Amino acid sequence: MADPLLHVDAVTKRYTRGAFRREVTFSLEADFVVDGPSIVGVVGPNGSGKTTLFELITGSNQPSSGQVRVCGQNIHGVRYRDRDRLAIHYHQSYQVRAFKRTKPSFLLERARSAAPVVHLFDEPQFNTQDGYIGFMLDFFRRLRSDGRLVFLCVHPNEAWQLDILRESCERFIFVDKGRLSHAQDFAGLIRHPPVAAYLGWLAPAA
Repeated sequence: MADPLLHVDAVTKRYTRGAFRREVTFSLEADFVVDGPSIVGVVGPNGSGKTTLFELITGSNQPSSGQVRVCGQNIHGVRYRDRDRLAIHYHQSYQVRAFKRTKPSFLLERARSAAPVVHLFDEPQFNTQDGYIGFMLDFFRRLRSDGRLVFLCVHPNEAWQLDILRESCERFIFVDKGRLSHAQDFAGLIRHPPVAAYLGWLAPAA
């Protein structure tokens, strides 16, 4: 049986403060599998842990516990310069985030993929003019048709941004205070009361 494209396996990330008595200031918990090519929508309030989740998936942030496996390969055990052959994070205006180095690279293994398998778009700046949105949606679909996994994180403040999620994404993750909720379709997402509260006036009528 082939390995899933992505397995976020009982991953936690805890941020602490205090030199002697450590106090947890924020924690993220994630545990899910995406078996094959897909476009996954990610939403949630600012500061909820969405970018931290993306950094953990790409290996630029070290988990406190658990593993992230891309096509069966633990991304935190892969050489730093090879990690974007497994998963790549485009942050806002498509600037790739830097890796946090914890071990010498020669102690790590090489990526077994020649090109990124997982593409994470973190609040991309959609231009509403000149057909740019259609171009980007076609790009996401081409990645999927090429066997890739796409994550699209949007922080909606206009109704058209919800339309992008509805039209392009097959499943959804809602991140709130470091906890993940999953929905298999857009209708299931907006039926989730915390999502409706987060969207406010943008929430579509049930």
